[in-house]
Formats: sequence, structure tokens, C-alpha cells
Amino acid sequence: MERAAHDSLPEIALDWHRAGRGAALATVMETWGSAPRQAGSQLAISGEGEIMGSVSGGCVEGAVVTEALAALEDRRSRVLTFGVSDETAFAVGLACGGTIRVLVEPVGEGAEALPEAMLAELVAARAARRPVAMALRPEGWARALIGPGAEAAVDARFRADRSGMEEDGRFIAVHNPPLRLIVVGAVHIAQPLLQMARLCGYDGTLIDPRSAFGSAARFPGEVILEDWPDEALAALAPDGRTAIVTLTHDPKLDDPAIRVALRSGGFYLGCLGSTRTHAKRVERLRAEGFTEAEIARIHAPVGLDIGAKSPAEIAVSVMAQITAVLRKG
Repeated sequence: MERAAHDSLPEIALDWHRAGRGAALATVMETWGSAPRQAGSQLAISGEGEIMGSVSGGCVEGAVVTEALAALEDRRSRVLTFGVSDETAFAVGLACGGTIRVLVEPVGEGAEALPEAMLAELVAARAARRPVAMALRPEGWARALIGPGAEAAVDARFRADRSGMEEDGRFIAVHNPPLRLIVVGAVHIAQPLLQMARLCGYDGTLIDPRSAFGSAARFPGEVILEDWPDEALAALAPDGRTAIVTLTHDPKLDDPAIRVALRSGGFYLGCLGSTRTHAKRVERLRAEGFTEAEIARIHAPVGLDIGAKSPAEIAVSVMAQITAVLRKG
């Protein structure tokens, strides 16, 4: 699935640059107080003054664009610091003020600029769903792309999905693949669950070989696969940015997906069903050779225990549990 425009800022900047329009990337490096955008948030600026993305609630974008256009002229990167007063913050809809540091990099030629080749390598990694981090040392403007497994500190940032400054003075901008939610079973709960997942930043995929259930009429705008669940799931290759939820109650459909999910890289597996239903599921998995450690990966009954009754409430409990596992480990 293609990234939304607000999540495709390196791609947009590269396209603008290659089209001869000029491009700069502004990236939030650090924040204090109630700054509205977290470290790693970006704004792309073309040489014609077009913008995409955001580094604040709108209170400093104008100044960032001015500096970006200047950077495109002198081919020099720069770090900007903005303090947003309480009065200004209130005017743009914030509760109180804050301070942010913003990195501005022209793309292309120049000893201090972001090289086109490095930006293209970053874009290629993002297209291939490979986690990558851009490391920058403002003193001297040395840059490097770092993948998982190279540095413990950067790996911690990949897991936390958190960009920011390291103690050694480097700024680490994390570019993780988009989150995905794979739902097995086109039941009623799946409708609000996929909608909520999208609001939380997940790309959703629905798997159900029963075409009457997984129809576009019931799930407008969703990606629907009618393959058998284990085949579809294996083709999707769940990774560390993927959550999987089974909802059919039918072992013929759920079990094949669970078997693939348990030995995949997915960070979350939740299965609908009562405690009794899950106990029978565990017996089947043990008989098929799954270990206790593998079986313990299953969250069942799925969702946090919030007393949910309706499909929408159950969906809330499921997304809350997925979020807790993602953010708290």
C-alpha cells in the first residue's frame, strides 16, 4: 500500500529535487514543553515555496520555509531553535508554549547538503519496508544510514519508534516501515477494528476466503484477500511492524493463520474466543508441536479486559492492547 502524502516526505523531496524544482527537508530534532510535533517529524519545502508535512502546529512553519529557501541558495544545512510563547501557542490552538530545534537540509550538491544519493537510498529502504535510520552529526554535517543490528542505541530507537539526540551529539532520525494490521475473518468486529487501525496509522488487510463475508460492500475501501488464511499470511510476510488478529471462531480458518503467525516476525497476535475456546486451541497447537513459549505469544481472549460488549467496544479493547504491546513491549 502506498504511503499517505504526509508520511512520504523523503519521497516527495526526492521527486521535487529530481524534477529540477529544488527541495529541502526540515526535521524536528528536539522538543521541550508542549511542542506539538515529536522529534523526527518532517516538512518538505520545494524551491518554489510549496510545502508538505509539518514541524509544528503552524506557528513556525513560515520561518522554516524562509530558512529552507535560503538554504537552497547557499547550499548549507542549518539548525534552528524556536521558542513558542504561551500567547502564540494559544493562537494556533495549543494549551501552552514549548521549544523546538529544527534541522533544515537542502537536497543535492554542497558539502553541507543532504546528498541526493543518500536520500535515494533512504527512499529505497522505505519502499522495501527495511527499517533505516539517518544519523547526522551537526558539527561537520557527517551523515550515515544505519540499519538494525549495527548499534544498540539505534536498535533501541527502532523498537521505540523514537527519533532524537544521542549523548554523543548525533541526531538519529528513525524511518520504520508503516505499521500493518492483518485481520483474519470478515466478521462484524473487523469493520470498526480496521477503521480504528487506520486512524492509528496502520495499513489494514482483511483475509477471508468466504467472498460473501469479505465483500467490498461490507468493507468499503479495505484491502481484502480471498486466499486461504495461511497462504495469504505467508505471502504478506509479517514483520516486526505487523499485528495479526484472528476473529472467525472457526478452527479451519483461524488455526492455519495462527500457525503461520506464531513463527513469523509479527509483534502481536490476538485471537478471538472465550477462555474455553482458547484452551482447546492451545491443545491443538501443542499436538502440532508448538512450544509453550510460542503459544504464550497469543493474546487470548483478544483485547484488554474493559468490559467491552459491542463490536466497536471490542475493537477499542483490541486496538488498546495492540498499542500497549507496541509501545510498552
